[in-house]
Amino acid sequence: MEVFLFIVIILIASVLQTSTGFGFSILATPFLLLLFSVGDAIQINLILSLVISGALILKIRTDIDGAVLKRLIAGSIAGMPAGIAVFLWADLEALKLAVSIVILLLTALLILSFRIRQTDRRDFVFGGLSGSLTTSIGMPGPPLLLYFSGTDTRKEKLRGTTLAFYLVIYSVSLALQIFFAGTNKTVWISSGLALPLVLAGLYLGQRLFTKIDQRTFRFATYAILLFTGFYLLINQIK
Repeated sequence: MEVFLFIVIILIASVLQTSTGFGFSILATPFLLLLFSVGDAIQINLILSLVISGALILKIRTDIDGAVLKRLIAGSIAGMPAGIAVFLWADLEALKLAVSIVILLLTALLILSFRIRQTDRRDFVFGGLSGSLTTSIGMPGPPLLLYFSGTDTRKEKLRGTTLAFYLVIYSVSLALQIFFAGTNKTVWISSGLALPLVLAGLYLGQRLFTKIDQRTFRFATYAILLFTGFYLLINQIK
């Protein structure tokens, strides 16, 4: 049963990440925690997310907005120390509750057609929010997904830019994880066994991406955000 659950988790999460640019850590991490320790689950998530981003980077390089990517990375580097401080000294459960409420409220606004204008400063700010959430609760996706959805970014640019961003931020996060917490055979053996599933997810996700239009893509992003918000909320109030 555990092997079957592992296969389903990795395959679906890989398809989602490949077709939208988001979703692997959001979908996989909660379920990987049922099978592995917290540290192992996070490292497996980071390794497989890096594999997906690395495998796609050449194919999607023309979809990457280099200027936006640089501002996002600069913002994330500035935001990471704040996230570490929150992780070390703040009440993480209260933070997750607050994040879940903000995600749900902002998603509701997006569904009601609220939009935001993209600017250089906002690129930096939302990159900072993503960086701080990466080092505090291990979830960089929601700020970027909210931002790009609110600015009506076309799906190719959204996926390309975010996957390139993840390639950087997850590399740094994995290095920090290994340096401060160490690693073990379970992480690397499990990640190795998952690679064929990730490759299958890459193939299926890429085919799916070419078949979905902008409207369907937007609804998929709303579904990911709602899942994230409700998961964090229910996890804190149960």
